[in-house]
Amino acid sequence: MPLQPRDRRTLLRIARDAAAAAARRERFSAPPPESAALREPRGAFVTLHRSGTLRGCIGTFEASAPLYSTVAEMARSAAVGDPRFEVLRPAELPEVEVEISVLSPLRPARAEEVVAGHHGVYLERGYQRGVLLPQVAVEHGWDRETFLEQTCRKAGLPPGAWRHGTTIYVFEAEVFGEEACEEGN
Repeated sequence: MPLQPRDRRTLLRIARDAAAAAARRERFSAPPPESAALREPRGAFVTLHRSGTLRGCIGTFEASAPLYSTVAEMARSAAVGDPRFEVLRPAELPEVEVEISVLSPLRPARAEEVVAGHHGVYLERGYQRGVLLPQVAVEHGWDRETFLEQTCRKAGLPPGAWRHGTTIYVFEAEVFGEEACEEGN
């Protein structure tokens, strides 16, 4: 069930406040929201963009904490814990845009079931794992095969590894960002 616009705005505010506190090396604790939907355990990713460029992205599929709490923790981690980027500086905050992906549970799938742009992909082979959110395929104009190849690369596997010996999972995501919510979505 999709989140209500007010729930989306609440999560975006929590994510921004958590990322800002992390950048300033301050503690942040989001008070429990009134919305029951935000108190349900759900997995989520928080993506930070700066001037249209990826600045951090961290998430979890684990639905062990309330959604609002998961979003706060993932926003903090995206700001200061994504090993691909330097720690977010307070001076960058005005230029940062927040995007949230609220996840459905993972389910095993065959490669031919993957719908690029609709599904996200999580795959694993041994200790190697990789994930790409559904919007990544759309942003790059990838078809299913390219999407699977790129997920393999993210996992440190050869591009064709998805064809044999790799477990594929799919998930869906409700994706929203600050810009869309400001426009009233």
